[in-house]
Amino acid sequence: MKNNLKLHFIAALTLIAVSFPSGGTTPVYLDCSKPVEQRVEDALSRMTLEEKIAVIHAQSKFSSPGVRRLGIAELWATDGPHGIRPEVKWDEWSQASWTNDSCVAFPALTCLAATWNGDMSRLYGESIGEEARYRGKSILLGPGVNINRTPLNGRNFEYMGEDPYLASVMVVPYIKGVQSNGVAACVKHYALNNQECNRHTVNVVVDDRALHEIYLPAFEAAVKVGGTWSIMGSYNLYKNQHACHNQYLLNDILKRDWAFDGVVVSDWGGTHDTAEAIRNGLDLEFGTWTDGLSKGAGNAYDNYHMARPYLEMIKRGEIGTGELDDKVRRVLRLMFRTSMDRNRPYGSLCSPEHYAAARKIGGEGIVLLKNEREVLPLDLSKIKTIAVIGENAVKMMTVGGGSSSLKAQHEISPLDGLRNALEGKADVVYARGYVGHTKGDYDGVSTGQNLRDDRTAGELTAEAVEAARKADCVIFVGGLNKSGKQDCEGTDRQQLELPYGQNELIAALAKANPNLVVVNVSGNAVAMPWAGDVPAIVQAWYLGSEAGNALADVLTGRVNPSGKLPMTFPKRLEDIGAHSAGQYPGVERGDGSHVADCRYDEGIYVGYRWLDKNKIDPLFAFGHGLSYTTFGYGKAKAVRDGDGSLTVTVPVTNTGSRDGSEVVQLYVSDLKSSLPRPVKELKGFRKVSLKPGETVEVVFSLDDRSLSYYDADKSAWVCEPGEFEALVGSSSADIRSKVKFHGPLAN
Repeated sequence: MKNNLKLHFIAALTLIAVSFPSGGTTPVYLDCSKPVEQRVEDALSRMTLEEKIAVIHAQSKFSSPGVRRLGIAELWATDGPHGIRPEVKWDEWSQASWTNDSCVAFPALTCLAATWNGDMSRLYGESIGEEARYRGKSILLGPGVNINRTPLNGRNFEYMGEDPYLASVMVVPYIKGVQSNGVAACVKHYALNNQECNRHTVNVVVDDRALHEIYLPAFEAAVKVGGTWSIMGSYNLYKNQHACHNQYLLNDILKRDWAFDGVVVSDWGGTHDTAEAIRNGLDLEFGTWTDGLSKGAGNAYDNYHMARPYLEMIKRGEIGTGELDDKVRRVLRLMFRTSMDRNRPYGSLCSPEHYAAARKIGGEGIVLLKNEREVLPLDLSKIKTIAVIGENAVKMMTVGGGSSSLKAQHEISPLDGLRNALEGKADVVYARGYVGHTKGDYDGVSTGQNLRDDRTAGELTAEAVEAARKADCVIFVGGLNKSGKQDCEGTDRQQLELPYGQNELIAALAKANPNLVVVNVSGNAVAMPWAGDVPAIVQAWYLGSEAGNALADVLTGRVNPSGKLPMTFPKRLEDIGAHSAGQYPGVERGDGSHVADCRYDEGIYVGYRWLDKNKIDPLFAFGHGLSYTTFGYGKAKAVRDGDGSLTVTVPVTNTGSRDGSEVVQLYVSDLKSSLPRPVKELKGFRKVSLKPGETVEVVFSLDDRSLSYYDADKSAWVCEPGEFEALVGSSSADIRSKVKFHGPLAN
C-alpha cells in the first residue's frame, strides 16, 4: 500500500509539473471546459509554427513534447501489448534502472484470441489500461491484429490469429477497455506486416480483394467499432511505399474511407522520407534512427524527417501548412483525450485483480488439443508420482521476444504452478530433458535464471526417460521460446518442427510411459510428428505472470478447458498457402535497392480457407479445442427478420458430467457465387457455459456484409443474390448442422 501511495504521489507531481510549467514565459492556459474539438481549434490557433512542428515528432525514445507555453502536457508511449514495458533512459535503449516499473505480464494475444470471448478481451484491455495509466502513459502500443499468414512469422504470438472476423471481434473490447482509462490504444501494425524476415525491405504484392477481405477487416473494426485513438504503421512496403507513409493505406483507406480521426504513429525506425511523411498520412514520428537518416547520433530528434527538414521546407516556401495543421489537430485531439483529460482514472499497478485477470484469461485460452483415455484432468486417486520434463517447465518467458519483453513483478513457472497445486497430493519430480535457450536477459532486463547445463543430449534423455518410467504420469513442457528465430520480433522461424531435439525426446517418453501429456508452449503452430503416439496434448501459449497457475488449473481440472485454436495447425509447412505458393519470404529485385517483392499469390485463401479449398486435412483445425465434458448440437434453423437480417439458431446441450463452456461457431458458404469464394468463412461465434444436461438456444444474426465479397473493380462490398448455407459447429473441421437460405437479406 505504501508503494502504491508513493507512486500515485509521484504521478500527480509529474502531471502538475508538465501541465503547469514554471519559469520562463508566463504560460497561457486553455479553457478546459470547452468540448474537445473547440479546444483543439483554440490550441491550434495559438501555436507558433515551431510549436506545431515540435508536437509531431519525438523528443525522447518514448515521448513527444506538449506545448509548455500553453500548458499542454507531453505524450508518453509504452509497449504493450502484453504488459507495460520497463522504463528506458531518455535517449538510450538501456534500462533506466527504476525500482518501481515492474508490471503484471498478461498472456500473449494468441492466448487472448484463443478464449474466443469478448468479455475476456474487455477484461484484458481494462487491466492493462489501468497499469498503463498508473505509470503515466498516454499511448499503449497495442494490440496487434496482423493476420497469421505463415506459422513462421516470429511475431505471430503478438497477434490474434489467422481469421479476420475473429480478430475483428476480439480487438474491439480490448480497445474500449484500454481507452476507458484515458489511455490511447495504438492498433498495429497497419498493414500487411505478416513476416519479420526482411521486414524493412519487403514490398507486399497483394490484390485488392485479399487486402480488404483478409488483411484490413480487423483494422477497420478497430477504427469504426472500437474507436481507437491511434494506429501504428508497419515497417514493410506496399505499392512501393513504406506503410508508415503510404498514400493508399493511410490517406485513401484509413482517413478517407474509414473517417479515422486519430493519430497515425510511425513504428520505431519506420519513417524514411520527409516528403512522403508530410503528404502520405503520417502524424507522429517516433524512433527514426536518430538523425533521421542513420544510426548513431544522440539527442537528434530535431533532425527527424518531420522536424527541422519539414520546418525548413515550409520556410523556403516548398510546401504549405495544410498537411501540418491536420497532423497537429490529430495530435492535439489525442492529447485532450489522454494526457490533458483531467477526469481520467488513476489506474493501478500489479494489483491482485490484475493477477487474477491474467490467470483467468490464461486458463480460458489454453487449448486441449487431444485427450485420449481421459488422461486429463489428472486423477490424483490413481497418481502418486508425476514426472515433469522439459526446459519450458522452468524457463521464464516474460523476458525476450522483442519490444513486448517485460520486467514482470513475478512469473510462476509451470513446474512451480504444478507443485503448488499438487502439494500434499502427489510427488512432483523434474528432469531437464533438453537444453534450448539458456540465457534469461533481454534489453537490460534479466530473469536471474542460470539455465546452463553441460550434459550431453544422451545424458539428458536418459535421465528424463528414467524419471518417466518411475512415474505414474508424465507432463512434458516444451515447445518454442522467445529467443531469436523462435517466437521473436526481428526474425522468423526457420522451420515448423520443434527445435532442440524435442521430437526425439517426446518419442522416447511415449515409449517409456503411456500416460504422457505434452504441453506445447508457443505463440505459433508447430509440427507434431508424434501426435498419434501420445494420449494428451495441450496448447499453452505464453501465459505471462500467472503461467504456471493457469496451466495447473487446467491440468488438475480446477478449470475446464474451453480455448479454441485461433489458427490452423498444419501437418506440414507446405500445407499452408503462403508456402505452397512459393513466394515467402519474397524475391529480391536485384536492382541494388535490397527490396524484395513478396507476392501473396494465395489471395484470399489464408489458413483454413486454403486447406478447405485444396481438401487438405489439418493436424488440428482452426477453431478446434476439447473440453472435459461433451456438447451435443441440435438442428440449425434460419429465420429471416423484418430488419433485413437473418437469425440462425441452434440448440446446444452439455451432454457430459462437468460444467463446461463451448464456443459455437457459425460459418457461411456461398453456394452459387459468380467468382471463386472460400468453401466457408467464419461469420459468428458464441461462447456458452452450461451445466451437465443443460441446453441453450444459441442465436446468431447475419446481414448482407456477412455474405459479401469485395469487388475490386467497384471498390465496394457486393452481396450477390443466390443460395447460401449456414454451417454451425465446434471447429472449422467439425460442422454439426447446416441450413440453407437465400440472399441478399436487405429488403
